[in-house]
Amino acid sequence: MARGLLYALAGAALGAAAARAAYTAFTRARTQDPGDRWTRKNHRGEPITLLEGPAFVAGSGAALALAPGLPARVRLAALLAGGGSGALGAYDDLYGTTSSKGFKGHLSALTRGEVTSGAVKILGIGATGLGAAALVSQGPVDTLVNGATVAGAANLANLFDLRPGRAIKVGLLAGGPLLAACLLRDRPVSAALTAVPLGAAAALLPEDLGERAMLGDAGANALGALLGLAAVTKLGRPGRFVLLGTVVALTAAAEKISFTKVIAGNRALNHLDMLGRRPAGAV
Repeated sequence: MARGLLYALAGAALGAAAARAAYTAFTRARTQDPGDRWTRKNHRGEPITLLEGPAFVAGSGAALALAPGLPARVRLAALLAGGGSGALGAYDDLYGTTSSKGFKGHLSALTRGEVTSGAVKILGIGATGLGAAALVSQGPVDTLVNGATVAGAANLANLFDLRPGRAIKVGLLAGGPLLAACLLRDRPVSAALTAVPLGAAAALLPEDLGERAMLGDAGANALGALLGLAAVTKLGRPGRFVLLGTVVALTAAAEKISFTKVIAGNRALNHLDMLGRRPAGAV
């Protein structure tokens, strides 16, 4: 456990430091001008930068390259999963449209011969998820299950990025118990792999809660993909099937119901969702 704790602390510290450094570098010379390609309007209609996402991708990538204890294949898989999903998410952030939404919308458009940015992202993240899974899996069945889990987790994290801090909170709530299990069961590689994105996400949470920045597709997709990869390196086959089923069920549910409405209608979830945020109507 001592070695796993050391790797986890090092990974979290590297992730946090690198993400903060990347965010500072990316935003130093930019303003939240509505004409800036990285500026969007948030749920209040206020300008907000999307550069938190690239900062998360760059910071977690740098930390994964330097984190101790990761075998070469695991390190490469993490860089592929995080960097690939982040790059595809950034493409959708910059060039995406709202004409088609959700898996069903993008895939329906594809059957009509219309290649949306969302379809490119879905197919691309599926490919990078499989590529990353192939580096850490044993056999074709494991590769398919693990790849689907990594890609599905990337998409699911993005579905929560609709309010300040929500995607990061979900990531921390999901990744915290995973990290604890890795430490208790002496899985130092999985512990390091989990700690890096958690450290990077936690370091950027104040910007997100303060409504100065948001993860966007780039950051949320990368956060989900990295946590999905960490999970499949830790869990046995039954656990991975349960995780994949949960990811698929939640993704399917999101096509029919609004997570925002469900959270707002539950006292405990709404309290957690609002924790650290500006009150509704505050300026």
